[in-house]
Amino acid sequence: MKILMTGGSGLICSNLVPILRPCDIAVYTRNVAKAEQILGHKIHFLSTLSHLKNLDEYDVVINLAGEPIVDKKWTQDQKRIIEKSRWELTEKIVNLIKAGDNPPNILISGSAIGYYGNQTNDAIDEQFTVENDEFSHKLCAHWEFLAQQAESDKTRVCILRTGIVLSKRGGALAKMLFPFRLGLGGPIASGQQYMSWIHLEDMLQGIVHLIENKDCQGVYNFTAPNPVTNQEFSQELARSLSRPCLVRVPEFMLRGLLGEMADLVVYGQRVVPTRLLDSGYKFVYPELSRVFDCLRK
Repeated sequence: MKILMTGGSGLICSNLVPILRPCDIAVYTRNVAKAEQILGHKIHFLSTLSHLKNLDEYDVVINLAGEPIVDKKWTQDQKRIIEKSRWELTEKIVNLIKAGDNPPNILISGSAIGYYGNQTNDAIDEQFTVENDEFSHKLCAHWEFLAQQAESDKTRVCILRTGIVLSKRGGALAKMLFPFRLGLGGPIASGQQYMSWIHLEDMLQGIVHLIENKDCQGVYNFTAPNPVTNQEFSQELARSLSRPCLVRVPEFMLRGLLGEMADLVVYGQRVVPTRLLDSGYKFVYPELSRVFDCLRK
């Protein structure tokens, strides 16, 4: 099986490569030197897709590339960079898939639970529909629309609406650990907003599940079955580190630091993975307590 992957130096893809390594893997990346340092030299790296007429030589395409959404404040210029990094590459990949006579069997393309925008505490799954002007929704909605254009009787498309990916290897949890280890961690704003999370292992095994199960197509929430409030998340993390959970971060402070991007943490969504569960996937880490128990090891 031949696999083309974008976003190879990111947390998800860099950990997915070793799982898929028995396959013939090609990684598209803008920085080959960095990707080689992370992934090693046994991977075939592509610095451009312009020389390709189609993607017929690949069985699977995994498209998770994109400018990090939380690394910089959302100025108008930064929003355009975030959009361009997702939309242009996805459109290019879709056009290459459609240009072939024997296209890949599956396109797995990224998205995020930001698609749902700011929601109440009601549980929502893939059937939930939303239309609003929030940046995160518009970003994800168009990203998904572009990817879905690759669908045909030869190519199935799976969209991953991903929650907060938790891992000791990097990502969001690594950034949270520092203040909590100092005893300075605590809830954000009211603490009642829901956090929909997924352990990295379930992220990786879930992708493998979609590849192997040919009946899987469409949108999938990649979140654990048991989302928690920010208050519960903070208390569980503090407990796992034997630290207090006392320092609340006020909303006005976040607004001052992050501007519009503060919406990602001040508000939330209680997202559940109905379609992934219905497809037969069994979560390795369904409960947050199991995730944080691993921090002690």
